[in-house]
Amino acid sequence: MSILVNKNTKVITQGITGKTGQFHTRACRDYANGKNCFIAGVNPNKAGQDFEGIPIFASVREAKQQTGANASVIYVPPPGAAAAIWEAVEADLDLVICITEGIPVRDMIEVRDRMRRQNRKTLLLGPNCPGAITPDEIKIGIMPGHIHRKGTIGVV
Repeated sequence: MSILVNKNTKVITQGITGKTGQFHTRACRDYANGKNCFIAGVNPNKAGQDFEGIPIFASVREAKQQTGANASVIYVPPPGAAAAIWEAVEADLDLVICITEGIPVRDMIEVRDRMRRQNRKTLLLGPNCPGAITPDEIKIGIMPGHIHRKGTIGVV
């Protein structure tokens, strides 16, 4: 049962060049249709490079324009995570999943307030969440894929 993501979701990894971003992007690509779903990474300092065949862009907006991505997963360290969330929201992605824990509460209050005031349609999952999965289709985040199975019940 697909709730938030499915095999047609196109994902940008923000923080793809860090250890955590690389490890989990690799694991997500190895799960079900992940090879077709993880299509871009973002790191302004490494734009033009790639991570295991995934092109790296300078911004989320550029990655979306070039690839047609509609979701983002964030593995950016806490001091920059709120800015990474806002960058994805400003790019009008449908879904932003923030894995990062330890983001200052005030930063998140400001992001959420800004999203409401500007009537943004982006759905924010997180921060400090394990991600989202549709068994046998796609996994975005840090949860192991083998503990989930396809069925008629979805859990958020």
